[in-house]
Amino acid sequence: MNEPWNDLMKERFLKIGALASGGQNPWPNDQAPGWTNAGARAAASARTPEEMAGRSIRVDVAGRVMGLRRFGKAAFLVLSDRSGRLQAYLKQDHLGEEAYHRFLTSVDVGDIVWVEGPLFLTRTGELTVEA
Repeated sequence: MNEPWNDLMKERFLKIGALASGGQNPWPNDQAPGWTNAGARAAASARTPEEMAGRSIRVDVAGRVMGLRRFGKAAFLVLSDRSGRLQAYLKQDHLGEEAYHRFLTSVDVGDIVWVEGPLFLTRTGELTVEA
């Protein structure tokens, strides 16, 4: 008889179990974002690129992970909420090795995450949260 779970579901349940056994709630619901992605974009659009370089706008947003690109000690996420999409940048040097590793091993496309940090423009001009 076939099992009702495919390999992806099995992997997700293993990650949930690892979070729970490490003392973390796999489904925390106690963090409310202060910004929508559209609100963050609107705030940034009122600033010049030079003002954005000063990282003067600090936001906290939440959304579903629609894209995840890992580059060794850094990663980019594309977060989507009801108002649109926004990119987040995570760096091992900023988060610490343990927290960054925990992120890499527990977050997948489709998960809902909350990030906070200053907005900046990447070299390609993409508005991004330095989480």
